Amino acid sequence: MDFLAEFEAKINLANQFLQKFFLKKENHQMSVYDAMEYSLFSGGKRIRPVLCMACAEMFGNAEDAMPFACAIEMIHTYSLIHDDLPCMDDDDLRRGKPTNHIVFGEAMAVLSGDALLNLAFETVLNHSKAAPQLVLEGLKIMAESSGTEGMIGGQVIDLESEGKQTDSVTLMAMHVHKTGALMMAAAKTGALMGGGSKEDVLNMEKFARYLGVAFQIKDDILDVESSAEILGKPIGSDKNNEKTTFVTLYGIEQSRKMLEDYTQNAIDTLAEYGERAAFLKELALFLLQRDR
Repeated sequence: MDFLAEFEAKINLANQFLQKFFLKKENHQMSVYDAMEYSLFSGGKRIRPVLCMACAEMFGNAEDAMPFACAIEMIHTYSLIHDDLPCMDDDDLRRGKPTNHIVFGEAMAVLSGDALLNLAFETVLNHSKAAPQLVLEGLKIMAESSGTEGMIGGQVIDLESEGKQTDSVTLMAMHVHKTGALMMAAAKTGALMGGGSKEDVLNMEKFARYLGVAFQIKDDILDVESSAEILGKPIGSDKNNEKTTFVTLYGIEQSRKMLEDYTQNAIDTLAEYGERAAFLKELALFLLQRDR
């Protein structure tokens, strides 16, 4: 398997469907469409839709998963828009471009994030061809993963931890929710739409939980060791905002060891699927070695 070629093909497919599902309208509300489009198509790794597609393919095919793959990317994009706001992390650079509120103003950035969240659910409801019961189950996963017991809950912990020495339990809870929740949603809805069993869905949730923690540890390491030119966003922002990270809590060497351990734990959850899980294994290793 040529992992990079397959990875690129999945990214391109995700972008094609995002373009298909994002219908920009020329009306009195056009300014919010411009702001939504700016962030949704500003680049990015598309890890969540790729993860959703790969899990679906492992159990069947990715066609029924595409609305969910794109919807979860819309939710992720909305979270980045809001995360960059002055009332949150106050960042002015994202993916090498000025952040949404710098270009469109704070009020329009808030609205464009809200609109992308709504569009995510519209996308599934308007385009999913799966059985209604499966769609409802997938929507439940998506809603819970993006809400107070998921991504938003993690953001709450993050905000309330600023300027404080956060312990390891709180730090892990923060990132399992803030970073891991949407990855778990992508993996679970992919497995569900691909025809996986309840056990398969739980296995993919476990895989994505480990993957999400590893992803965050890598982000924390890059925030210290990389540059704004490579990352496309400011470095050192966690330190400037007085946030506890894996690096500040454990040190750089222990964080690297944890990164390897969580990546291996993710791969180990795929053992029973053999060669069917080859792409997911390579994805975990790719994220371990990424430089942005």
